[in-house]
Amino acid sequence: MNSGTGAAGGWSRRRFVGVLGGAAVASAPAGCAGDGGSPAASTSPQAPPARRPSSSTSPAAPEPAPSPSGPRPLCLGTYTSAEGGGKGIGVASYDPASGRITGRGTITGVPDPSYLAVHPDGATLYAVNERARGAVTAVRLSDRKVLGSRATGGSHTCQLSVHPGGRWLLSADYGSGSVTVHPIDASGALGERTDRVTHTRPAPGPGREGPHAHQFVAAPDGGHVLAVDLGTDTVYSYRLDERAGTLTEVAQAHTRPGAGPRHLTFHPGGRHAYLANEADDTVAVCSYEASSGRLTIGAPQSTGAKADPSYPAQFAVTADGRYAYLANRGDNTLARYAVEADGARLRLLGTVPVEGDFPRQIALSPDGGLLFAANQRSGTVAVFEVDGRSGELRLAGDPFASPVAVCALPL
Repeated sequence: MNSGTGAAGGWSRRRFVGVLGGAAVASAPAGCAGDGGSPAASTSPQAPPARRPSSSTSPAAPEPAPSPSGPRPLCLGTYTSAEGGGKGIGVASYDPASGRITGRGTITGVPDPSYLAVHPDGATLYAVNERARGAVTAVRLSDRKVLGSRATGGSHTCQLSVHPGGRWLLSADYGSGSVTVHPIDASGALGERTDRVTHTRPAPGPGREGPHAHQFVAAPDGGHVLAVDLGTDTVYSYRLDERAGTLTEVAQAHTRPGAGPRHLTFHPGGRHAYLANEADDTVAVCSYEASSGRLTIGAPQSTGAKADPSYPAQFAVTADGRYAYLANRGDNTLARYAVEADGARLRLLGTVPVEGDFPRQIALSPDGGLLFAANQRSGTVAVFEVDGRSGELRLAGDPFASPVAVCALPL
């Protein structure tokens, strides 16, 4: 089933899911857990990109994050143009021990911030502006100042991520089926785009009128960036020129026709990734070759959902690489998988109710002790305690009310 059409067809991704009813993690910034209200400037001044301190680009599994003490910041994405939607980026805090969320206000001046990501240094938050004229916005977290927005050149920007080196912002435009690169300067602000590629081959899949880029993300080693396109049933691999910010396609990986790939999540080992296929309600284990950027998609597997269709949304993988979780939107469940054979195999362990309606996005806290699920239709964020030994999930208190909750980013 199609997830929507492009601008020409008059349907956006947001409207589709409405009719039916990603984040990088870094050290905690000081300012996401407070009120904000700075209006967005139309653009930020162009500045030459400057390399900032980067996170490690080694594909090795990361060390577990130290257990935090005291409240931690939580940023919440929404649709400001939807009925009952939010007024901007929601800001909150959460207790890492109990999972309790406390609202702290809103960063206004950011239209339709439906997906969020944070810079590796933790200082700047980035949001998509999922509208007909796609754009991305930077927000400084220390004082919640909106640093400005940049047009992507496409439509209905739905996902973004920061390259591990911290110098480039990658974004995906669902409506136009394009992916874009913007430079990040030393202040965290964005410059004018350095490249944009529209997916023109292969031809769109059955029943789809065009490409629909749904994700643009770097491989763990940073050597290549991968674009997941639901409309063409393809994952595209690009080499990113880290000096010029330009893209060169190096490989394509194809799902079976009509699968509708939505979101790819890497295992921390860097040699495997897990693909959620929205349209045919399957997932797949993929192998990844860092030297060439080539992805190989494995056989389709069960989402564990009983609802048909279930519209699987995305995976979250624990930092030790032992467990993976999948959001099943139509089923309102979270599937739990054991990760075996150094990331090469997923074994379904079961599902748990998400305690909300239509879990659009999920994310683990930096220490791995909590899992957050943004439930779009119920307007709630559910928090689960994660058992590090068994991978089991246990609901941590009552879900937190957040208007049209489509993204929850714990920092």
